Amino acid sequence: MPNPPQLTVVSYPTAAYTEQLAKGALVRVYGPTLTIGDTVPLPEGIDRATRLLQWTAYDDTRHELTLARLHTVLSSSYTIRKSLIRKHFLHRLVNVHVAKHPDALLKPGKGTPETWDLEISWADELDEMWSDDLYDLGQLLDENYEKDATDKRWFILKPGMADRGMGIRLFSSKDGLREIFESFEDDDEKEDEEDDTNVIANQLRHFVIQSYISDPLLVDPRVVSISGSLPPRMLEPRKFHLRAYCVASGALVLYLSPHILALFSSKPYSAPVGEDVDLSVHLTNTALQKDVTTHYDSVRLLSELPLPGGVTYTKILEQTRDLLAETFAAALGGGAAYFQPMPNAFELIGADLLVREDGSVVLLELNAEPAVHLTGERLGWTLQNMFEGIVRACVVPFFDDGGGGQAEAGEWKVGEEKHGLIKCLDVKVRAQGAW
Repeated sequence: MPNPPQLTVVSYPTAAYTEQLAKGALVRVYGPTLTIGDTVPLPEGIDRATRLLQWTAYDDTRHELTLARLHTVLSSSYTIRKSLIRKHFLHRLVNVHVAKHPDALLKPGKGTPETWDLEISWADELDEMWSDDLYDLGQLLDENYEKDATDKRWFILKPGMADRGMGIRLFSSKDGLREIFESFEDDDEKEDEEDDTNVIANQLRHFVIQSYISDPLLVDPRVVSISGSLPPRMLEPRKFHLRAYCVASGALVLYLSPHILALFSSKPYSAPVGEDVDLSVHLTNTALQKDVTTHYDSVRLLSELPLPGGVTYTKILEQTRDLLAETFAAALGGGAAYFQPMPNAFELIGADLLVREDGSVVLLELNAEPAVHLTGERLGWTLQNMFEGIVRACVVPFFDDGGGGQAEAGEWKVGEEKHGLIKCLDVKVRAQGAW
């Protein structure tokens, strides 16, 4: 039995399932006698020698303890990490990295979408941006005027700091983008409307625009029935994105759960055409799917699906591992001001990726405090395994006075799987004059 922390706190006030998973994993590893509290005491109420685990939501974490007690306090989130989890910061990070490494996996149009970021509150601010920050995008949109409806390039607008599909819109013209922001200006007058994607632009300001990936790999999830019934005679391929869970630990090791999810749209796919685009065809965020039956039918393990065109789960897993490793390595360089890994922290991150028709994988975004409850009951075992792996890979080594956990971590090579996690990256980062 490994040495437990002397004080353990687990608290996710708005994410009960995450809290349940963390507590369950700790008890399975440390035994039923482990006492788990729900509130981190004030720093003056904790002896400096007390070994504390605070597995808590970011806003409930006492970050001053993380920063001041490097050898006795382990926290479940890094204090500074916005270069990874904010869309506009991630875009800037990718640009800096690719400028230094032109052949990087993250190169826009290859491992990431072409992206523009903008800070805007009102639609009329776009006029100046077309000759400045959005000049290249404006050129592409102008070219669309000369194209047939089926040949136009489409783009997707995302709020930089929103999640679960809020504020996502598609457009193919300058007028279309202006109309989107004009509609956002009206959203504060429509609070009672049942549109889960509404936002108020002047409360968000930061947005990214990504080139819409027009050649996604398509699969009908019903081809493998959850209930055991025969698949339908006529398949209706749908768009999906991948949700991969990775865990950053210390300074810095990165792990990946091999249980990658495929999250499907609620309607069969058709390419966007015209002005009235049905977002339910293109948005794969399970948080937007109100029909419970459709919701859980739309969440599958990638490994349980037959993939077309010679695309394989193994190849997708390898690309996902490499993209995430390069992203976190890039954050240690170009994003260092906004990502500062600590030796006494770990963090679960949800990565969203898309698979192209040719099997290549594109990183879309990274999400802190992912909504794991949307995985659904059927696949809950994958989360239980992952959280137990987090305890064994990240928590046990920190508190194991005997050093056994640390020794195992050192012997764990990149690419190997242990405790249900694949090691993707292992680099040594030291703060100046510290650690």
